[in-house]
Amino acid sequence: MKLELCTERLYLRPYDLADADLDVEMSTDPEVMEYFGGVVTEEEALAETVNFTRRCAGGCIGVWTVLDRLTQEVLGEVFLAPLPIDVDDTQWELIQGDDLPDGDIEIGYLFKRSAWGRGLATEACRRLLHFAFEETPLTEIVGVIGKGNAASEKVLLKCGLVREGMRLAYGEQCPAFRITRDQFMARFSVIAP
Repeated sequence: MKLELCTERLYLRPYDLADADLDVEMSTDPEVMEYFGGVVTEEEALAETVNFTRRCAGGCIGVWTVLDRLTQEVLGEVFLAPLPIDVDDTQWELIQGDDLPDGDIEIGYLFKRSAWGRGLATEACRRLLHFAFEETPLTEIVGVIGKGNAASEKVLLKCGLVREGMRLAYGEQCPAFRITRDQFMARFSVIAP
């Protein structure tokens, strides 16, 4: 399974500890973290990065770093991970071994502010959904957002996810979205380069 993915403008590769500076930049920025659990210290951000290297199910579950394909500037991250229900963070210990984790698999993303407003999150997420539905056994993927996060709602809707109402995730009630393989392929049957 090829884990390096490309779009017209982006290059997605499995997260590496060399990307820790990106996590510090994003995790300490109040605007970036407004709907993503709030800011943390530089030390807390660095301690969390080791979890981002975790992969399972042949590598299809984990975190990808998103780079500008032309300049190689690091822009953000996208991920496929087990959706936490009654805890406030991803249960990283579930990302291990050869099998898919039990429960719903979430698509998520976080981009630094300089990457906002250009459709990059939508482009990266759509590419990751193509990967998930064409190269893995996943048959559906969910997404949740922080209440009031209109920008993330637009990303998920542009990627074909459908509103499901509210659901328990990250220990609180969140707006929820879902898409099946059939729904995605009916709408986006051709992969970008």
